[in-house]
Formats: sequence, C-alpha cells, structure tokens
Amino acid sequence: MKIGLFGIGLDAYWPQFDGLHERLASYVGLVDAKLQRPGIEIVNLGLIDTTDAAVKAGHAFRAADIDLLFLHVTTYALSSTVLPVVRRAGVPVVILNLQPEAAIDYVKFNALGNRRAMTGEWLAHCAACPVPEIANVLMRAGFAVHQITGVLEGDAHVDTQIDDWVEAARVAHIMAHNRLGVMGHYYNGMLDIYSDLTAQCAAFGTIVEFLEMDDLATIRNELTHNEISSVSDRILSEFDVQPDCDPAELDRAAKTAAALFKLAERHQIGSMAYFYKSVPGHEHEDIISSVILGCSMLTASGVPVAGEHEIKNAQAMKIMDAFGAGGSFTEYYAVDYEDDVVLMGHDGPGHTAIAEGPTKVRPLEVYHGKVGKGLSVEMSVRHGPVTLLSVIEREGRVELLVAEGESVEGPILQIGNTNSRYRFPVGARNFCESWNASGPAHHCAVGVGHIAGRVEKLALLLGLEFTRIC
Repeated sequence: MKIGLFGIGLDAYWPQFDGLHERLASYVGLVDAKLQRPGIEIVNLGLIDTTDAAVKAGHAFRAADIDLLFLHVTTYALSSTVLPVVRRAGVPVVILNLQPEAAIDYVKFNALGNRRAMTGEWLAHCAACPVPEIANVLMRAGFAVHQITGVLEGDAHVDTQIDDWVEAARVAHIMAHNRLGVMGHYYNGMLDIYSDLTAQCAAFGTIVEFLEMDDLATIRNELTHNEISSVSDRILSEFDVQPDCDPAELDRAAKTAAALFKLAERHQIGSMAYFYKSVPGHEHEDIISSVILGCSMLTASGVPVAGEHEIKNAQAMKIMDAFGAGGSFTEYYAVDYEDDVVLMGHDGPGHTAIAEGPTKVRPLEVYHGKVGKGLSVEMSVRHGPVTLLSVIEREGRVELLVAEGESVEGPILQIGNTNSRYRFPVGARNFCESWNASGPAHHCAVGVGHIAGRVEKLALLLGLEFTRIC
C-alpha cells in the first residue's frame, strides 16, 4: 500500500521571508513521520508552491499508484497548486489543516518589533487560511472534501483521525486485492442473502473465485496421514474438545479442515462463502457436515468463512478482520428484556481468535435446518466493546451499516453454537427496531473494539452510503 503526501506553499513568499520555506518544509517532514507504518510506503513530494510543480506532482502520484493522498496545508497557498495534483492522482484526498502550535504566543509575537518578521511568523501559523478556498474548488470539481483540523504535534484528535484514515485506506487496499471464494449454492428460500456479485466487485474491487465441491473432495481424498494428524493436533491444542466428542468425528473434522487449508492456499482465497446440501450418504454430504472446525480455524487465521452462502457477510467479516477486530458470523437469537441485552450468534464457524476463553467443541445430533450431524463450536465473543457491521445491497447499491455496543457476561445458550450477550447504549428494543429499519440481511459480522469511525472512513473512501445506529 502507498500513501501520497504533499504540502503547499506560495513561491512569492520565499524571497520575502527568510527561512519560511525551510520551516514549512520541515512541517511536511513531521507529517511524513506521523504516517510511517510497517508495510506502507509514503510517497512524499514535499512542498508544492507553483502550478508547474503541481502538474508534475499529479503525474508522479499517479505513476506511483498511491491509495490515498494527504495534503498538508502549511500556510496560505493558491488552490491552483492543489487541483492539478488531486485530479491527476485520482484517489481520495484528506486535507490536513494543522497549525504548528495550539496558539500564537501573542506577547512574544508582538515583541518581534519588525513588521516583516512578524508577517513571516504569522504566515507560519496560518494553515487554516486557504482551506475554505481549497474545499470550494474541490467540491466544484466534483471531489469529496475530507479534512483533519488541529495542531501538528501533541494533538490526540489529529493522531486518531490520521490513524483512522490510514487504517481505512489499508482495509480498502486489502478488499480491492481480496479473492473471495464462493462454494456451493444459496440456502433455499433466504431471499435476503442473495447477492449481486457484480455490485460487490464494483464496490470493493473484490475478485470472485468459484470453488467446486469436487475439488475439495479430491484434495481430501489425496491427503496423507501426516497431513491429517497435524491438523488433529492443532484442533486438540486450539480448542476445548468436550469429552463426549467421538474420536471418529474428530478425525473426520481434521480431514476436512486439512483439505480446506489446501483449497484456500491453492486458489489464494482471502475469504469464503459456502453452503451445500448434497444427498444422504454422498461423499459431499460427509464433507459439508464436517466443515465447521476447519472453517473456524480458517476464519481465525485471516480467511473469514461465512456459512449459508452469505456473500455479503463474508465481505463484512473480511472488513472487520482486516481492521484487526475479528469478524464473527452472527444473527439475532433472542432478546433478554429483563437484562436489556440482545442474544446473538450463529451455528457453524466462529472467529475463535476473538473468543472469551477457550472455544468448546461439542457434538450435535443434528444441524438444525441443515444436513447431517457432527462437531460444532461453542464460543462467546470477548467481553468488552464490540462493533457490528452489515454489508447491505439495495437497488444495485452496496451500503455499510454499523452499531457499537458491549459484549457482556451472563448466561448463554449452551447448544454448541457461537452466542453472546450484547448491550447497546440505545437499549435492546431501540437497537432492534433501528437496525431492522435500515434493511440489513439477517446476518452481520461482529468484531471486538469500537471501530465505527474507521468503518465510516472506509465508506467515504469507497463512496458507499453509511449508517450508524449507535
């Protein structure tokens, strides 16, 4: 991922005010240091002060293939030094309206005693001056205006906002290069989960890879004993396997998990949506009824897997995981009106890396509404702040819906599924009505931490409508 950075100034000032150019250029260097992160390249073109330099900078940013552009306004500068850069770069731009100090030292300033020196000192502090001009021109040219206003150093708000924009751009970059595996078919009759894959590709840049059950079956049949036993050992070390689990079921789950890992690696899959029924006694039924542990392990390792062929939710899970929040498959279970919490979870795979304590493995005599029987995972999402994300499709548009709440302690349903208790600041009843009124599918992704601000910036970068419930 690459981030572009440039500052703006006015060349007419340099011969008039000694040291001003060097001082303002150093401010751009301080912003460069703020943007530095592992795995991100900063393309810093320094201080742009003429229209000729702006045109060259625009070409340079475009050639560098940047993902996001930061414009640091150091002093008054002409909007004609901004528009050519933004037009040619072709990526979202964030205006940094950052003053070098929280306030001018008026006594020291007025004691300078030299009008030229005083004007130069003022110009070093007037970053706010051209921002209305720049915003006006960008909006008239059809560009979105994003801005951060504050102090260059020691301003927590500024640092948080920069972090959020960089993280949002990083996740947008991940989504644009993600290969989404699609295996099987939709759950019959769930009209809300049917997806427009073209809309998903257009919104996120997703690459779709259709996967065959036959491919998974062939891989599974060709596994060596060592490959299966290695995954068996992982299951025993990563899960709290309950005593009533049949060893034969553990072997079956390990075999399917090992095949899933190979399938994902072979096709370079970064996320997946699946559902399959097959027919009783068929090899594919044996596979699909033993995928839960393997899909949970893939999800925890950065390859989120959504059941019921819920492609939109595989996207939501990948977004949450890319933000480092996890992203577990979930839906309403029930409402506890006495404790004012919403019970949410899902059967099938869960994001075990964000579990509260060890994830239990339990045998189920039947997968409700699905074929077969076998092992399943039981976990709650880690207690503390959480964010819910739903990727919505409506009239050909993709939208993002979020809510922030808390995963709280309390009794859960010990039915071999993922399930948690969530409390929301607007209350359980208001949350349900507001969330439902936004028209989501009945699935969503839940992750740890409060990251609604970052998800909103992702929506801004991608041009998607964003709704926040709480």
